[in-house]
Amino acid sequence: MPLTKKEAMEVYDRLEKMFPDARAELDYTTPYELLIATILSAQCTDVRVNKVTKVLFQEHDTPEKIVRLSQEELEDYIKSCGVYRNKAKNILAASRIIIESWGGEIPPTIEDLMTLPGVGRKTANVVASNVLGIPAIAVDTHVFRVSNRLGLAESKNVDGTEKQLMAIWPEDCWTKGHHLLIFLGRRICKAQRPLCEECDLNDLCRYYQGASE
Repeated sequence: MPLTKKEAMEVYDRLEKMFPDARAELDYTTPYELLIATILSAQCTDVRVNKVTKVLFQEHDTPEKIVRLSQEELEDYIKSCGVYRNKAKNILAASRIIIESWGGEIPPTIEDLMTLPGVGRKTANVVASNVLGIPAIAVDTHVFRVSNRLGLAESKNVDGTEKQLMAIWPEDCWTKGHHLLIFLGRRICKAQRPLCEECDLNDLCRYYQGASE
C-alpha cells in the first residue's frame, strides 16, 4: 500500500533534516557543462565523471570548443566513463545541434532537450531542474529503488515512478526531492544492503515494515 500524501510530505520533511546539503553531485559551472556531465554519467559514477570533466572542461567547456575535437580525441578524454564511443558520438552531435539550432545555448525546455542525441528524459530532467529552473524529478536507479521501497511509488518502471512522485509531492518539492532521494539511496538505502536500522524513515517505510512483520 503506497504512502498517503500526508505521509509523503513527512518523508520529504525528514529527508530535508537528514540531508540539508542535498544537491547535484556532478561538478559544473555552466548549463552546457552540466548537460555533458549528465550524458557522461550514464552507467558511470558521479565521482568518475567529475574526474573526467575536470580535465575535459579545462580546454573544452563550450559546444564550439567540443566540436573542434575529433571523435577519437574526445574518446580519449572520456574513455574511463564507459560506453565512451557512443557517448563521444552523441556529445559531438548534440553540440553541433546546439550551435546550429540554439545559438550555442542549451535548449530551453525538457522536450527540446530530449531532441538532442544521447539525451533521454532523465538527463533532460536533471538539466532542466538544476539550471533552467523547471521543476522536474529525474528518476535514476537510486530514485527508482528508494521511491518504491519507501512506498512513495509503486511502479515497475522509471516513467511510472516519475509520474507517481509528481502526483504525491507538490511541484515545489520535485527538484529538491530528487536530490534528497539520491542522497538517501547512496548513503543509507543501498541496493544490496540497505541500512534500515540507521534510517530515520523506517517507521514510515513500506519495505522495512514488510521485512519486520
